[in-house]
Amino acid sequence: MDIKSLINKYFDLYMIRHGGNAIPEQLRALRDIQQCRTPQSGELYARCPDCQHGEWRPLSCGNRHCPTCLNHQTSSWLDKQQAKLMPVPYFLATFTLPYELRYLAYGHQKTVYSLMFKCVAEVLRSFAANPKHLGAEIGMTMILHTHARDLSFHPHIHVLIPGGGIDKRFGKWRKVKNDYLFNGFALAKTFRGKFLDMLKSTGLSLPQNLPEKWVAHCECVGNGFPALKYLARYLYRGVISEKNIVASHNGNVTFKYRDSRTDELRYSTVKAEDFLNILVKHVLPRGFRRVRDYGFLHANARKIRTLIQLILHVFTPIVPKQRQRPKYSCPKCKAAMLVIRFRFDYGRSG
Repeated sequence: MDIKSLINKYFDLYMIRHGGNAIPEQLRALRDIQQCRTPQSGELYARCPDCQHGEWRPLSCGNRHCPTCLNHQTSSWLDKQQAKLMPVPYFLATFTLPYELRYLAYGHQKTVYSLMFKCVAEVLRSFAANPKHLGAEIGMTMILHTHARDLSFHPHIHVLIPGGGIDKRFGKWRKVKNDYLFNGFALAKTFRGKFLDMLKSTGLSLPQNLPEKWVAHCECVGNGFPALKYLARYLYRGVISEKNIVASHNGNVTFKYRDSRTDELRYSTVKAEDFLNILVKHVLPRGFRRVRDYGFLHANARKIRTLIQLILHVFTPIVPKQRQRPKYSCPKCKAAMLVIRFRFDYGRSG
C-alpha cells in the first residue's frame, strides 16, 4: 500500500475528524504527498540529444516527510558522514522524554525539541570533559526521532559518538577503554536535572507527576556505519516504510512493526483517518533541523578533524561536493535526456 493513495481516499474523512486540530505544517505535508509527481507539483521538459524525443515529466513534491522523495539528500548525507568516520569504536547514546512530558512537547515542539538538543549536548560535553571519563572534547551527530516502532508519539534523540576525544591543550587523542563510554543511569539523571531547569526557564507549565527515573542508554555499535544507515532511514521520507503498510480494507489500515522489547513482528489495525493522523503527528515544525553535528564533527571544525586524522594516521577520502543525481532515460533510445525547462502550478494552495 502506498501512502499517497490512502491520502487521496481518506483525506476528507481525516479533515472531518482531525482537521480542526491539525497545524499548517501537517496539512501541507498531506497535500504535498497527495500532489507528488503530478502536474500540481510542477513539471520539467526533458529532451533526448540523440533522437530528439521530448516530453514533460512531473516533479516530486520535495517534502521531507514524503515516503518517495529526497532519496538523493539521504545518500548525500550518508556520503558526508561516512567521510568523517574514524578507525575507533562508535557509541550510540539515546535520550528519551518521559511519557508525562510528551503532551507538552507536542504542543510546543520547537521549544521542547530545541531544548532537548541543547541539553543533550551539554550533558555529553560535561561527561566527556570530566577527567574520570575522557578529559577531552568529543564529536557528536544527533538526530531527533519522534516515533516509537508502533508509530506512537515518543520524542527521543539518538547521538552517534566516536570512541574518544581530542585534548586541545596537548593536541592528544584520548581513546576509550574496553568499549565503554558513559553510564546510562548517570546520563539519565543528569539529563533530567538539566532539562527540567531549562524547561522551567521558558515559563511553560510542567506536569506534577514527573517520574524520578528517566531513560538514557549508551552502547557500543561497532565501526559506526551501520548506525549511520539506521539513523538515515528516518532522516527524510517519513516515519514508516510503505512496505510495512500491509492492508487497507473497509476503512481500516493495517501496518506491521517490530516490538522494541521482544523483537517480535506485530500488526496494528486502525481507522484510515486515524492512521493519517498518526503519520502527521511526526511532521516537524517548518525549518526545524532534525540532524545536527557538534564538537569536532561540526562543519566548522575541519581543522580539528584534520588534526585528529593525522594523530590516528587515517586518510579520509574526499567526498564530491555534490552527488550526481540520476539521469532521465529516453523511453525510445535509452540515452540520457537533458532537462530543458520547468513549469509550475502557481495557483497551488499553500
